[in-house]
Amino acid sequence: MTETVPSAASVPRAPVLPTTQGPPRDAWRLTGDLDDFLDRGGEFLRAEPVLHTVLLSVSTMLRERGLQVYGGGVPLFGTYVGSDGAVRGAFIRTPPHRVALGPLAPGAAEALARQLAEGHPDLPGVASERATAEAFARAWEKRTGAAVTLGMRQRLYRLGTLTPPVPAPPGRARVATAADRDLLARWHEEFGEAVGHGPGMEPYAWADSRIAYGGATLWETPDGTPVAMAGVTRRIAGQVRVAPVYTPADLRGRGYGGAATAAVTRAALDAGAAEVLLFTDLANPTSNRLYQRLGYRPVGDFAQWDFTATATP
Repeated sequence: MTETVPSAASVPRAPVLPTTQGPPRDAWRLTGDLDDFLDRGGEFLRAEPVLHTVLLSVSTMLRERGLQVYGGGVPLFGTYVGSDGAVRGAFIRTPPHRVALGPLAPGAAEALARQLAEGHPDLPGVASERATAEAFARAWEKRTGAAVTLGMRQRLYRLGTLTPPVPAPPGRARVATAADRDLLARWHEEFGEAVGHGPGMEPYAWADSRIAYGGATLWETPDGTPVAMAGVTRRIAGQVRVAPVYTPADLRGRGYGGAATAAVTRAALDAGAAEVLLFTDLANPTSNRLYQRLGYRPVGDFAQWDFTATATP
């Protein structure tokens, strides 16, 4: 894995959307142009890469694989700019998925909800740091009348000192190759179903993207049968994120997922990552205990909210 991000020369540039004219003030600047977004907000995101890990990995994937990699809709990007010109917040929306927000002050989250409600009333939800997500959801509810429901609650962890499982289950780790494409695609789809939502990318597109940079590691038994998978994002601003970790239901409880996670974590450290992160579902105490035993320590809580439009009489 390297920090080199493929050129965006081939990515089509969209016009920057007009912003409100008048005296300088804190305001959201919206754009459909990925390069404009990264030119304005890239340094801000990289200044706190742990808290902005999702925005960094999503924007990197968009540059590498094209603006429709997460779906057929047109992505929307935004930066929250202070009256002094400094960027203080950012978001990415890749239809048909939730808007992904970096941590924000409540007023900035509420201002974004009001602004998006005017031109993008079809948002299915929001994902962000817990307080930011709730502030946005409540403002969306007030502005649109939509029903807002708390969905998955997550915890972000960062690696302290890696402590591999002892004893490890029989077998070994290996990086997935093109020969594993069908397996990766199937497991990626099964993972999405297991956590209660569909895959963020088309399964084969996801498999191809991970194979391209060695971003998926398999744990296989001594006879060479794959039994678990642990993925890892590209290294960006010194950090990577382990995602997803998946073991088929009939193979769980044997330590395969923990072994795969430890292996992919060690590989990331050996490749030069300064930070290794992962998200867990707070409704799954087993996985939270596992990752803590491996040496991961909590950073903060995140949440996903779902929006449902209220039927018009």
